[in-house]
Amino acid sequence: MAPSSTIASPVASQTFVPNCLSSLAYRQASQCRLLRRSFSTNGIVAAGVSVLGSSLNSNSARERLPFKPEGYNFWTWRGHKIHYVEQGNGIPIILIHGFGASAYHWRYNIPELSRAYKVYAVDLLGFGWSDKAIIQYDATIWRDQVADFLKEIVKEPAILVGNSLGGFTALVTAAELPEVVLGVVLLNSAGQFSNPSGTVDQGVEETALQKFLLKPLKEFFQRTVLGFLFWQSKQPSRVESVLKSVYVNTSNVDDYLIQSITKPTEDPNAGEVYYRLMTTFMSNQSKYTLDGMLSKLSCPLLLLWGDLDPWVGPTKAVKIKDFYRNTSLVNLQAGHCPHDEVPELVNKALVDWLSSLRLERSLQTP
Repeated sequence: MAPSSTIASPVASQTFVPNCLSSLAYRQASQCRLLRRSFSTNGIVAAGVSVLGSSLNSNSARERLPFKPEGYNFWTWRGHKIHYVEQGNGIPIILIHGFGASAYHWRYNIPELSRAYKVYAVDLLGFGWSDKAIIQYDATIWRDQVADFLKEIVKEPAILVGNSLGGFTALVTAAELPEVVLGVVLLNSAGQFSNPSGTVDQGVEETALQKFLLKPLKEFFQRTVLGFLFWQSKQPSRVESVLKSVYVNTSNVDDYLIQSITKPTEDPNAGEVYYRLMTTFMSNQSKYTLDGMLSKLSCPLLLLWGDLDPWVGPTKAVKIKDFYRNTSLVNLQAGHCPHDEVPELVNKALVDWLSSLRLERSLQTP
């Protein structure tokens, strides 16, 4: 793979941010202490450093998570089956995918990171190999899922790493659960800052005409359009075309990646979930803000940012860093999902950053 590559993911470019989570009762968890060291490491993980190329980008030496059509591990959460991958030992890292993706999107990160850390990659409810639950979706669902995953499966404080939608899920979880999150890593995260006036549209009271005529017509139109878009988006040829339009280096747009995206769409509930996800995004994009969550954050933050992302450019990363002082920024010559296009660079940057932190592991006692 060329070292100066750009990707963007199968993730939809919707940006939204979740509600505040009532603090999780995680009183039995013993605390991990995290102290920040002065941060200057080898030039790759320093604020504002641009990573252009490296001998790390070697296709021949890359290890990849085996693709299992049946999935890896499953956990029952609120009556729903949740899929996750678990490998390695050490300080736990939770990898959270973006819209339309799954744990398999971390295929080149899990094997490498698990050499020194306990790595979990979880499928958010409605995506991947997790159940396609017929519920009302918003970001608080995934925040609660990750919070309970920490409590019931990981059972100790962890590093949260997320791409796009997964990045915002990681951020809101960390903002609401500082006692169990050691640090956050965002890769081209979803979410938006509040508008200059700081106002949020409150809407108006629904009239009878809107309720009984316009609203049903709007829903019918949405279902028709989104039904067609879902049918189109799950065609392998269409998936490949979209991926190649957002991966500057298309060498990783392979059958593995395409199958990891299209196979979950075979679920009979997938179309309805897609409709609910998209209509929720449309109506709630401005309800929550990045600045609102960052103002609650208390742990170190690392931004691994693909500067060539056609959806979420480097301006957002700079704005996040300016807003939250305890932030380190690594600029990568990649697109929306650098973890899959330039995984060696992402893995090294992440490990270097983790090495710059003093992490003490303390398991939860029974």
